Amino acid sequence: MSDLTKQIKHTNQTNQTKQKPASKLRQHGQKAKQKGLSALFKLVFSHMMVTLLLLALQIYIMYWALYRVQSQAALLAVFYGLGMVAIVILINGDDNPAFKLAWIIPICVFPVFGVALYIFIYTNPGGRHLHKRIDIRVDETRYLLRTEHRVVDKIKKEPSGFRNICYYLQHNNQMPTYDHTAVTFFSLGEEKFADLLEELQKAKSFIFLEYFIIHKGQVWDAILEILKEKAKEGVEIRLLYDGMNTLSALPTNYPKKLEAMGIHTRVFEPIRPLLSTAQNHRDHRKILVIDGRVAYNGGVNLADEYMNLEERFGHWKDTAVKLEGDAVRSFTIMFLQMWYMRDKGLGEYEAYLPKPGTFAVKTEGQGYVVPYNDDPVNHLDIAKDVYMDILYKARSYVHIMTPYLVPDNELVTALMFAARRGVDVKIILPHIPDKKVVFSMARTYYPQLLDAGVEIYEYLPGFVHAKEFITDDNKAVVGSINLDFRSLYHHFECATLILKDPVILEIEADFQKTLEKCRKVDFQYYVDLPFTYRIMGQVARLFAPLV
Repeated sequence: MSDLTKQIKHTNQTNQTKQKPASKLRQHGQKAKQKGLSALFKLVFSHMMVTLLLLALQIYIMYWALYRVQSQAALLAVFYGLGMVAIVILINGDDNPAFKLAWIIPICVFPVFGVALYIFIYTNPGGRHLHKRIDIRVDETRYLLRTEHRVVDKIKKEPSGFRNICYYLQHNNQMPTYDHTAVTFFSLGEEKFADLLEELQKAKSFIFLEYFIIHKGQVWDAILEILKEKAKEGVEIRLLYDGMNTLSALPTNYPKKLEAMGIHTRVFEPIRPLLSTAQNHRDHRKILVIDGRVAYNGGVNLADEYMNLEERFGHWKDTAVKLEGDAVRSFTIMFLQMWYMRDKGLGEYEAYLPKPGTFAVKTEGQGYVVPYNDDPVNHLDIAKDVYMDILYKARSYVHIMTPYLVPDNELVTALMFAARRGVDVKIILPHIPDKKVVFSMARTYYPQLLDAGVEIYEYLPGFVHAKEFITDDNKAVVGSINLDFRSLYHHFECATLILKDPVILEIEADFQKTLEKCRKVDFQYYVDLPFTYRIMGQVARLFAPLV
């Protein structure tokens, strides 16, 4: 833990333990009551409540209309016919089998509502424009994302396990492989936070921030203070955060407030009181780029709980990496692709890309770095494919940290096959979950994974939010990608693939250290879970692909 974080935490603890006279305590109680009523009033009339009420109204109207349909024999027959057509389309489509099953059940059991929902999702209102905008930005940056010939020649001399994954990411995802990049690993969010504050102070040209969650608090206040000062110095600052923040974390007018401070701000797909498939696709990425010189990536958002300054689910275990050198280029372009997504015309990229070698870090013999992304409309499962590649090519071990374990059948098969052929497969999950229903789904996978020889551990101090794959001391992934359907299919995600770099040994050492604080799960552990809890997980798992 950094000195800065210790100081903040110590101040919090000191304030909490100060004794107050009885009269002041009564006054404090009255103020707390007033504050609670004020908070309730704000919640009732908040943007979040209005949005939810309007969405609920639309759902009710749709339900009422469909309910009336059921009383009309002719219309009901039409829906039965549409249901049969939908099932034929599903079976013959190239969707994941889990999605097919998740759709067939509601279509058969609730033909009117199931068919109506399937038509709504299948026609994808609101999502098609997203696809077009992404394609435009990917196409216009294609020429900027090419692996240098020098690096290509080096990779050709590497074993196929390295060559093939680099080829896949370049030719299917336009994500180059880099050398001349130093990687720093942070085993806790507070470590990243302390380093981040120092690097922000050094910014001279621009700062790009893209985060899924930003909550007001000590972390964001400290960062915002630096951003304001840097804006006054003429540093260009761009902030992009996901629209989910507009429901509760940040006010709807927050971008205007930040713009007044000199911080250019955009919200990705704000939550609107309108039923739309586009609102299912969230920007789950965590990217911060400074001057094209430094980039951060990982699981850590900008909120106090990620730095253990606020306790929500016990101790918060998270990880991140810092890149310095050539590989920062990819994260800069990723950010700008998302930033320009709403704009017309061409985006400006080259002005933010230093000439090759400007910030290069000489790391001869220390491997490669491949930043990569994934999105819900590219027709490829990039994030899942990288994880599958690791599982099928591992020789000695695959060690995984993930907050959620709701994989599809292909990933379950890969995990089990790796363990059955003698690979040491270990998975660390939280012991104190943030989403109980989702965690109940995760635990339903325990019996079949344990039976195949996969070792599962739960982190006793609290919540694991890290997203890591480590294998054979020569490959590692650190990023924002969870082992669940939302990350693998519905979200915009990004990660850093690290090959043959010494930092992989640090990541593995941290995994082993974390393992010491975990409880090993066995089959009896699952059997001892409450019966109703297990049933809840098994039922919820049927609809996991649609959640």
